Amino acid sequence: MWTNNPWCADLGMACAAVLVALVIDLRFGEPPAWGHPVVWMGHALEAWGRRIAPVQARTRDYQSFCLAALAWCALAALVLIVSGGLQWLTLRWLPPWLAALALGALLKPLLAWRMLHGEVRAVEDALAGSLDAGRARLAWLVSRDTAALDAAQVRESAIESLAENLCDSVVAPLFWFALLGLPGAALYRFANTADAMWGYPGWRGTGAARRHWQWAGKWAARADDVLSWLPARLTAALLLLAGRRHVPIADLRRDARATPSPNGGWPMGAMARLLDVRLGKPGVYVLNPQGQPPRAAHVALALAYAGKVVLSLAGIAVTAMIFALLTWMRP
Repeated sequence: MWTNNPWCADLGMACAAVLVALVIDLRFGEPPAWGHPVVWMGHALEAWGRRIAPVQARTRDYQSFCLAALAWCALAALVLIVSGGLQWLTLRWLPPWLAALALGALLKPLLAWRMLHGEVRAVEDALAGSLDAGRARLAWLVSRDTAALDAAQVRESAIESLAENLCDSVVAPLFWFALLGLPGAALYRFANTADAMWGYPGWRGTGAARRHWQWAGKWAARADDVLSWLPARLTAALLLLAGRRHVPIADLRRDARATPSPNGGWPMGAMARLLDVRLGKPGVYVLNPQGQPPRAAHVALALAYAGKVVLSLAGIAVTAMIFALLTWMRP
């Protein structure tokens, strides 16, 4: 007689949903913009941002800080309600096999490995044509000024973006999905999108859309820091495991402390040590300063290591699903 363990069924369904999401991502990539929940989040954040962030710089702008925090919480609550409702309807009304497929389809837009891989690959392909083309393509991927970067610095930026976004776009959404289901993954993607749009201090936008985010973006930045704290360190560990490389924790901490972000330096530093290359942002930080300047082969190797991390996550899901199945069938 099979055991009556509801958690086994839930675990198996969640793992199956992860595999479905990864397969959809690899096969089809991103959904169209009109049906992409992260795009919807971006539109909502943009609309509220125009109303909250001031058009002039202010010191100790507590009003903008409080308004932005309230708007963030309201939008986050809406994200949780919608994603939680969709998950409840899926689990409540569909048979388990169909619920796993539907849940995987809902999870897919909250992760983006194929797009990340393609964008980094496109930078290296453009750089093979000319430095100007590489700089122009990199500008699609990063927010920093690319006009004065040399070829090695273009590759540094591309590798850094790969490592950091491996956490933001793959590991962290799956981490929060494992803990809190679809609402957890959706909340994380909302927080990460809000940080990208609101969280960088200083001026953003042009013309009538130009706003000052020194204070209005503080809540979004800190919320993303909190939600990314564990996934960033997990991503660094997975990268080192993928490369079968032992790096002293003191070296990783040193690299992590060099960056302004409390989290981004972990996966970026791990990738720098793994490739034995120097990474950095001119005038801001340097990771693994004794490393060599990255070449085209290092970009390909970085993509391979990141791909192994994604494959390891799929392997963890398969292992957990088999364990749940065997436990459920145990007499």
